[in-house]
Amino acid sequence: MQKLRYFAAPKPATGSGLPTKAVHTEFLRTGRISRHREDWLPEEKRYLTYEEVAQRTARKLEAAGETTHKRINSFHRSIQFPKFVFQKTLENSPHLGYCHVTAAKTNFAKYADVKWAFYIANFFAEVGGTDQFFQHIRPNYARMYFAVAIHPDKETRSMTIDRSIRENGLLFRTHDPKEALKNVLMLGARDEELRKIIARL
Repeated sequence: MQKLRYFAAPKPATGSGLPTKAVHTEFLRTGRISRHREDWLPEEKRYLTYEEVAQRTARKLEAAGETTHKRINSFHRSIQFPKFVFQKTLENSPHLGYCHVTAAKTNFAKYADVKWAFYIANFFAEVGGTDQFFQHIRPNYARMYFAVAIHPDKETRSMTIDRSIRENGLLFRTHDPKEALKNVLMLGARDEELRKIIARL
């Protein structure tokens, strides 16, 4: 795969908002040749390193994670989620990444005490593959919201995907923020009465 290159977009010109004069038009109108350097030298593109792109992406993802956490916790005082906001960018595409927002546990269907984690990504993809977690990445959607079942790994003790719940561990995936909010609230609701209220949203 061809390595991506990133460059900084030029800052918009400040001022009246009117288009700037063209050099040749000014010469035809006044007969004067402009000696200003900016009239003659095109602005060179400044290419960004992968680290710079990853830092910019990280800031945006963390801001989205913070905002999302506030929204889900402001719905109802009986549904409160802990804040675990951290992000990761994709290694060869640092403009793409995902942000962990919260983690909790729930009971649903025939499963009890299911631990799960909720994420936001700035792309849409198939989730939960064995070799690569994200497959068929499509950056044409602004965001993807998803939750996966997790459990501690017996050897490393770090949290991994619980594939006993579903083959890919995925509890839900959507690009609709309202649907994502509803799904997270359903996972966090403690009783059936609250679930019915959320279902009607």
